[in-house]
Amino acid sequence: MSARVTLYSRTGCHLCDDARVVVEQVCAELGEEYAEVDIDLDPELVERFGHEVPVTFVDGRQHDFWRVDADRLRAALSPPAQA
Repeated sequence: MSARVTLYSRTGCHLCDDARVVVEQVCAELGEEYAEVDIDLDPELVERFGHEVPVTFVDGRQHDFWRVDADRLRAALSPPAQA
């Protein structure tokens, strides 16, 4: 099973630390995996995201930056409601 959530972060970023806690909790609750990428290890990612970290992607699409809202992340990972 591959990770549906990717958290782009950097060392020493307090918002990244906060986001990681939310992502870990929501993914654990829903049985999803997540991957974390340190943007400082890739100059292209530093150029792309700069000071917008943390940035979260769900299913390959940008979901949030700076803060992660647990309810919004949970909704993005949940199957659509049946009509």
